[in-house]
Amino acid sequence: MNSATSTDPQALQPWQFFTLAGLIGATIVVFFSEGQSPAGIILLSMIIFGAAAIGCASWRMFSPLAGREEPAGPQIFGGRTRAALEREKSLVLRSIKDLEFDHAMGKVSDKDFADMGARLRARAAGLLRQLDAGTSYRQAIEKEIEKRVGSAATRPSSDPASTTKATTRMCVSCGTQNDPDARFCKGCGNQLGDQ
Repeated sequence: MNSATSTDPQALQPWQFFTLAGLIGATIVVFFSEGQSPAGIILLSMIIFGAAAIGCASWRMFSPLAGREEPAGPQIFGGRTRAALEREKSLVLRSIKDLEFDHAMGKVSDKDFADMGARLRARAAGLLRQLDAGTSYRQAIEKEIEKRVGSAATRPSSDPASTTKATTRMCVSCGTQNDPDARFCKGCGNQLGDQ
């Protein structure tokens, strides 16, 4: 857990509010029910918890109508969530492939193929959207490279002339700066000579 997530004040979630209300209501029932049998106290406490559960369910049902947007699936915070989504995506894609094979072999009817195929494709599309909503693959790859290589690319060399020569190669015909390992110019396409 990093310092940004640990110091941010988090609002009370609706399920936490209804659970707290149920606990407070049950405690009040226990304190004010003198002379009641234990079965009656338990029944009243269960009724209050049931009312809290109904309130939480009603909140979940009516909150989308209020226009408040909540994420549909798990947010991608770490590598484990991304890995789980990747595994599920590969399983769904394999299931689509197996379904198409079974349909081609005549094991699955056309109606069942259409129903199951639509559900599997919708699930695959949802997983792809969730994966795209997280950090992009390019950013993840760049972070991994930076972690493995370290700051070797940013370390200054003792000779400034060798640093500029190692970082770029200039094309003599068009003047475009190219990568140090380039054999051809990315601007004009001419072959780069030894410099």
